[in-house]
Amino acid sequence: MRVIVVGAGVIGLSCAIRLAESGYEVAVLARDLPLETTSAVAAAIWYPYLSAPVDRVAAWSRASYEEFAKLAESEPSVQLRHGQQFLTATTPDPVWSDVLGDLRRVGSPPRGFKDGLSFTLPIIEMPSYLPYLVKRLEAAGGTVTRAALSALPSNADVVINCAGLGARLTAGDPTVTPVRGQVLTVEQFGLTEWLMADHGPEDLTYVVPRAKDVVVGGTSQPDNWDLAVDPKTATAILDRAAELVPGLRKAKVLRQRVGLRPARPAVRCESVRTASGQRVIHCYGHGGSGVTLSWGCADEVLELVRQS
Repeated sequence: MRVIVVGAGVIGLSCAIRLAESGYEVAVLARDLPLETTSAVAAAIWYPYLSAPVDRVAAWSRASYEEFAKLAESEPSVQLRHGQQFLTATTPDPVWSDVLGDLRRVGSPPRGFKDGLSFTLPIIEMPSYLPYLVKRLEAAGGTVTRAALSALPSNADVVINCAGLGARLTAGDPTVTPVRGQVLTVEQFGLTEWLMADHGPEDLTYVVPRAKDVVVGGTSQPDNWDLAVDPKTATAILDRAAELVPGLRKAKVLRQRVGLRPARPAVRCESVRTASGQRVIHCYGHGGSGVTLSWGCADEVLELVRQS
């Protein structure tokens, strides 16, 4: 069976790998190659964010956590790291927390925060993880090709639509909207633990250590298509983060980037048949949880293809 996957971000590649490794003939077509996608900008810390519905997101997240934990044993771009999350209000344990083996309450959160959690989770280094996914896909016989598509292709038995924001066009779905995220990458200064802090709906604070650098964010600006780096925003991000991680004040800024998260009222992962009778499986609208949901959604897409 010939399958075309539209979109070469982390969702498209993960779906393509599951299919190719299950024996399907898979071709990925995308306007943007993997390192040009929103996925490449992501701090890529496993954490369900800006995605719904809660029950499906929790299930997909658990499946992905288990997959990343296995990958961390052999794939250098995936690491399990401990860290802390600070909250401005007392909050119950997340619905997906059962997958976390070491979840604990923070006894004394920093000033300005009322609650805190500490736990271990996967951190995925996207500049090396995305090429790893491409190599794994190619090893299973799949391909990745740049293609500017004005509509979903019709020359396949099944088409998997993983176009992210592009689903506004490929699925005719205006409910997919951008949520702008701006991040900085600074030199690694010996930081080993991640940190997240709840500063408000549009101003996120997260500090994510990687092998050679540290990702610092961020923003969550709905309906904002601006891909230009805003210097004032960058200063505000760094100031907020440095209050909690003082070592950032002296760290050299290596680069700044902006990504547009593909938000939707609910993730769309379903199989439909077009008017011409072609089978299409939509898998888009993951918001800020593309990496977090990737393997769980890929498993579901594989099952939907098998049922088709």
